[in-house]
Amino acid sequence: MDKYILQLEKINKSFPGVRVLEDVRFNLLPGEIHALMGENGAGKSTLIKIISGVHQSDGEGEIYIDGEKVSIRSPLDAQALGIAVVHQHVTSFPDLSVAENIFMGHEKTHSFLKVIDWSAMNRMAVELLEQLDAKFDSRVQMGSLSIAQQQIVEIAKALSTNARIIIMDEPTAALSNRESEDLYAIIKNLKQKGVSIIFISHRFEDMYNIADRVTVMRDGKYINTWNVSEVDDHSMAVAMVGREIVQFFPKRETKPGKEIFRVQNLSRTGFFKDVNFYLNGGEILALTGLVGSGRTEVCEAIFGVSSYDEGTVSLENKVLPCGNAAVSLKAGIGYLPEDRHKQGLILPWEISKNISLTSLDKFSGGWFKVLNIKQENETAKKLGERLDLRTQSVHDRASTLSGGNQQKVIVAKLLNSDMKVIILDEPTKGVDVGAKISIYEIMNDLVAAGYGIIMVSSELPEVLGMSDRVVVMKEGRVTATMATKDATQETILRYAMQETAQQPA
Repeated sequence: MDKYILQLEKINKSFPGVRVLEDVRFNLLPGEIHALMGENGAGKSTLIKIISGVHQSDGEGEIYIDGEKVSIRSPLDAQALGIAVVHQHVTSFPDLSVAENIFMGHEKTHSFLKVIDWSAMNRMAVELLEQLDAKFDSRVQMGSLSIAQQQIVEIAKALSTNARIIIMDEPTAALSNRESEDLYAIIKNLKQKGVSIIFISHRFEDMYNIADRVTVMRDGKYINTWNVSEVDDHSMAVAMVGREIVQFFPKRETKPGKEIFRVQNLSRTGFFKDVNFYLNGGEILALTGLVGSGRTEVCEAIFGVSSYDEGTVSLENKVLPCGNAAVSLKAGIGYLPEDRHKQGLILPWEISKNISLTSLDKFSGGWFKVLNIKQENETAKKLGERLDLRTQSVHDRASTLSGGNQQKVIVAKLLNSDMKVIILDEPTKGVDVGAKISIYEIMNDLVAAGYGIIMVSSELPEVLGMSDRVVVMKEGRVTATMATKDATQETILRYAMQETAQQPA
């Protein structure tokens, strides 16, 4: 036992009406990167909250640090033992400086005056940032940094407490491939310095790139631990889901119908120029390209949450007004945004309220348009069951759900509305393999019913596995449009990086 820096045995946790963890065990070696994987609802978040002192294990669960049994009753206990957490959604103070964020709660003070020693704090912040090869100053406002830079600050904060064990919860979920690679380099450097890391992720590529071992949880139970060299996508998916995965991308062959949607010569100064494509009913059109190619900006413009300077957007040969999302929604265009927290959900609201938000007319009637709460709840429950939404009740707040289940709530909101065209911006980003397949199956059902889907995706296997046609963008311009059967990852990347734009035929 004493060879492990951290060891957990017989960890159990229950909340009213539900058993979350059952006899879970886990161990971490000194200087090891250990991936913790499982579907949404597998119990990963609850386990790390027990390690970090937010929750306490029920019963006789035991935690050992360096072979000695410890009691972690609060986050302060965890910090004193050298445990720190870097959360998926950065919990920072945007109006304060980087240095202030790093030392929040353990500020450096003058020994006699007991006031903050700004000089020492900034100097130490600079030293921490240099260790992480950060390219920004410790005095800049936290809110001015990118998500990737804020992650670096969170890691610096962990190091400022002399953490020996750092838990990283989905740190790459909001990062580009390049930013993820930069984070990998930082994590490997920490490992070389003897820091042990628990890395929670849904992405197999994260595990392959940095982890030494991987532990899988399912339905609140420990399944197994392997050396990463011993596993592959298929064996990991089976372990996480608990059943054989026949296809990662279960695309059904459908015959697209007539054209229902067209974007013509769409331009917005500084964002995109002369964008052209069309969408047929019963078709999945993939919109792809490197980060910064303008994909999301185009989708926001055609839905109406932002505007454009030139061009037209037409649904069933009717030109839609520019910059009017309400009209687009009423006409039959649905939008699942990439940032589900800021744009897709009202987190303090109940699940049922989020699902019904865009279709309240369906649940109200009479002179006074009184909302039929019973019908609203029943509809939410049915859609939740269809999507395998992991929650105790449709009255739970959206903020209590895992990332994958939050994504399912947004999909349920779209299914609850009468749509003809659905725009899905990174629909499976940050969700586990089981949830991905559920979303793919829903996409199949939608196109089989005649819906048209525009799928924005950075994952080329997903693009090739789920679309009928592919539109490639670079720096705000369409560089190629092709049938998926004629595309490969190499050709898509070539068009995503080429210098001159090629308008589609």
